[in-house]
Amino acid sequence: MGYSLASQRLVREAITITQRLTRQQSRELTREQLLRSAAELFAEQGVNGTSVEQIVERAGYTRGAFYGNFKGKHELVLALLEQRTQRELEEVRAMSRESGSFDEMIEHLRSWHGERDRNLAGWLALRTELWLYGLRDRPELLPVLADRERRTRAAMAQGLEQGFADRGVTTPAPVELLALIVHALDDGLSIQRVLSPADSSTDTVVDVVELLMTAWTALAHSTAPTDGNPSAIPAGGTTGPSTARPASPGRTRTLENLEKKP
Repeated sequence: MGYSLASQRLVREAITITQRLTRQQSRELTREQLLRSAAELFAEQGVNGTSVEQIVERAGYTRGAFYGNFKGKHELVLALLEQRTQRELEEVRAMSRESGSFDEMIEHLRSWHGERDRNLAGWLALRTELWLYGLRDRPELLPVLADRERRTRAAMAQGLEQGFADRGVTTPAPVELLALIVHALDDGLSIQRVLSPADSSTDTVVDVVELLMTAWTALAHSTAPTDGNPSAIPAGGTTGPSTARPASPGRTRTLENLEKKP
């Protein structure tokens, strides 16, 4: 039995929609592969040292495929920055969603840093190259880089707020400032990890965050109002050293490494 005209039209429309989705998916795959190849090359030889021809050659495409997705290399850099920023933010937000407490988030963060450590040198090289590209060649890129940093710090601030809430204290300083401290330490410790891997471990950044949270929590307890009653116990526990959790094995190793340094 043949199809009716209406049925044939529906089949043609279904085929057209399927083809359109396939083309869109194919374009997204091409774009993703071009971005991945560009990221590898930027980390290896810098943004200015990488040509469009090298990017398409590594990705296995033609110049036409490149210019079908980007107007030029600068637009690709912008797309790469946005992609990396969104990806990292999604990973951090996923950790927050999957964590019932700050301590659980710390363990998720420890695993995340372990994964990042496998290609830390490449990650740091790419990030540095993108900074240098903005500083040297494209000053108009600096606000984009600054916005990326702000969004990252905002995600960190949310995690810190959760940590203080779990401990029943208010932040001893503006949480934005504390997030800036953590972010700066993450950057600095990542550099030290690449340059002197024997002096740190994959847990070092997270161990430092735990150490800071312990110190900041103690500070929050010591400055908490007691309604004129010196013997009152602030919300979340007692004051002083007793508020600190036992040191994790990773944190103990980090402190031991620091003690060995001259």
